Amino acid sequence: MWALGWAKSIALAVAIWYPLQALVVKSFRINSGSMEPTLLVNDFLIVNRAVFGARVPLIGVRTPTLREPRRDELIVLKGIEEPVLTIVKRVIGTAGDTLAMRNDSLFRNGVFVPAPARYRRDPMASMDSLQRVAIARWQRPLLVPNAVTEPYLPDLHDWGPFVIPAAHLFVMGDNRDASYDGRHWGVLPGENVIGRPFAIYFSFDPTSWRPLPFITAIRWNRLFRSPW
Repeated sequence: MWALGWAKSIALAVAIWYPLQALVVKSFRINSGSMEPTLLVNDFLIVNRAVFGARVPLIGVRTPTLREPRRDELIVLKGIEEPVLTIVKRVIGTAGDTLAMRNDSLFRNGVFVPAPARYRRDPMASMDSLQRVAIARWQRPLLVPNAVTEPYLPDLHDWGPFVIPAAHLFVMGDNRDASYDGRHWGVLPGENVIGRPFAIYFSFDPTSWRPLPFITAIRWNRLFRSPW
């Protein structure tokens, strides 16, 4: 009888947890340094899936959207080039915004947008001509008319101005010189947005020399913080 009781308890837990994580909240682990110093490798986040409308498993229908993503907030998204990847970036602009970068200074609708705290440009970060051509290819249809000179060969630190089309966002990583983001693959369709991270529930240092770092190298000062 005890085995049957355990089985029922497990089945009930699964029945509750599966729709909860599919439609309301989800766990997400940071596995790269693209959002440093805001988010560190092995920060574990709780993600609010309901706020932007969650996709119902199997049938693909989205739940009602409570609101749209806002400028400067963090979002979890499905990759464009590799849809199986789930990543986190910062919203730089929303539909209708005009964006440009000049010598690593970001401008939104003509207003300077400060870089994330403690960001330092990597003087070794550069792009070859093929990478510049790839960026120019997606930007050209969106460029402000007569606003650029030819040949137009943008890089990570100088590009635009371009206008974000309807139902799209533009996102970047806070660690700008170590982030593969919208500057490379373009504007993000709104349907690729998964949710909004609202707390770090666990974090540990994966580079620690201590054994069992998930126990001995917990970053206590990061727990239960909002990740922005």
